[in-house]
Amino acid sequence: MTRSLIKPPYINPYLYKKRLQKDRPVTVWARNSFILPQFVGYIFRIHQGKKFIRHKITEEMVGGKFGEYASTRKANIYKKKLKQKKK
Repeated sequence: MTRSLIKPPYINPYLYKKRLQKDRPVTVWARNSFILPQFVGYIFRIHQGKKFIRHKITEEMVGGKFGEYASTRKANIYKKKLKQKKK
């Protein structure tokens, strides 16, 4: 079900209280928070489940969510079996 158009976009209250600085990245655990125009140019560290991914916010990202830019899926890597030499 989609979010109602009547409701405003969700932003974690932590981001309102946090004083943003251009040179220091802001750590974000709330992947469902929307990206606001005030965040353009700042660096955010977005939680990926185990580690944090650094992203610099651009104008194209405004209106999206933080979770869209940090994938939680891990790529499968299949190892080849080594052939043993016959003696």
